Amino acid sequence: MIRLKVVVSVGVLLWLTACKDKSSGIQPTVGAITQSVYASGVIKADGQYIVYPNASGVLKKINVTVGDTIVKDQPLFELDNDKAALSTESARLAYQLSNENSRYIQDKITELELAVQNAKDKLKLDESLYNRNVRVKDQGGISEVDFERVELAYKSSKLAYETAQNRLNQFRIQAKNEQSRSNVNLRLSEKSQSDFTVKSAFSGLLFDILAKEGTLVSPQTPLAVIGKANAFLLELEVDENDMVQVTTGQKVLVTLDSYKNQVFEAEVHKIYPIMDERSRTFKIEALFTEIPKKLYPNLTAEANIIIQTKKQAVTIPKNYLIDKEYVLVNGDEKRKVKTGLSDYQYVEILEGLKAGETIYPAEE
Repeated sequence: MIRLKVVVSVGVLLWLTACKDKSSGIQPTVGAITQSVYASGVIKADGQYIVYPNASGVLKKINVTVGDTIVKDQPLFELDNDKAALSTESARLAYQLSNENSRYIQDKITELELAVQNAKDKLKLDESLYNRNVRVKDQGGISEVDFERVELAYKSSKLAYETAQNRLNQFRIQAKNEQSRSNVNLRLSEKSQSDFTVKSAFSGLLFDILAKEGTLVSPQTPLAVIGKANAFLLELEVDENDMVQVTTGQKVLVTLDSYKNQVFEAEVHKIYPIMDERSRTFKIEALFTEIPKKLYPNLTAEANIIIQTKKQAVTIPKNYLIDKEYVLVNGDEKRKVKTGLSDYQYVEILEGLKAGETIYPAEE
C-alpha cells in the first residue's frame, strides 16, 4: 500500500509540473524597445554657485534675506574690517603726501636742470679752449704743463656735466617711482578693504544663507547660494561603463521624487570630459524640454538617457534569457539566440527565435 501511494504521488507531481511548464510558456512579442542609460542627480539653478568671502574676519552684517532678488555687484555681507580701514587710510595719507611734495619735487628738478645747464655751458667753454690749445700745441705755442692743465679742465667739465645729467635722471626716476608706489599701495589697500564686502557675481535669486552674524569666517567658509531665478537644469552622474554611449542632444526621461508617477523630458546639453575618480562617474547637464510647474535647487532626480529606439523588434522578458545567449523551447530544449537592444525588462532577439514560438523560464 505504501508503494502504491508513492507511485500515485509521483504521477500527480509530474502532471502538475507539466501543467506548470505549459502555463508558464510565453511567446515573443513584436513592438518597440528602447535602450537607455541610467543616471542620477539633482536639480540646479542655472549658474548656481556658492558665495565665499575673499578674506577672513568676523561676519559683521548680512545685508540680504533668503528669497531676495540679487543684482550684480550688490553688497551681500560685510566683515569686520577695522584693520583694513586703518591700513587704507594710512596709504591714502601717504599718497596725498606724495602729491603735496610734487611742488618740492618740481623745484628740485628745476635746480638739477639748472646745474646741468651750468655744467653744459662750462663744458662748452672748456672744450673750446681745449680745441684751440690743441692747435697751438701743434705749432709749439704752449708748454706741456699748460696744455695738460687745459686738458684736465676740459675732462673735469665733461665729467661734471655727465654727473649732473645722471643726478637729474635718477631724481626723476626716483620721484616717479615713489609716487607710483604710493598709488599702488593705496589701490592695494582699497582692494584689500573691498574684500571685506562680499558682493554678488551676477544677478539672480538668493536661495540660502549659510552663515550667521558674529561668526568667524574665512575664504573656505560658504556664505550663501545664488542662482538665476526660474532657470533650472539637471546635473546628472553617469557611470563610466555607460559614458561612451552618451552624446549631447540625446533625449532624457526624468522622474522626480516631488512629482510622483510623472515623467518629464529633457535633453543632454553639456558633458564634462573628465571622470570623478572617487565615484567613477562623469557629470553631464541636461535642460528640460518639458518643465515642471515648480522646481527648487537640490531636488533629487533619476533619469534614463535614451541611446537607441527600435519600433518593430522581437522581444522577450530578460528573465527568460539564460546565460545571456540561450532560451528554452519545447519544454527543456536549450537554443542559442543572438540579442540586440535591451532595457530593464526586455531584450531584443535578432536571430534564433521567431515571434510565434514558445519559450519557457529557466529552471531554478
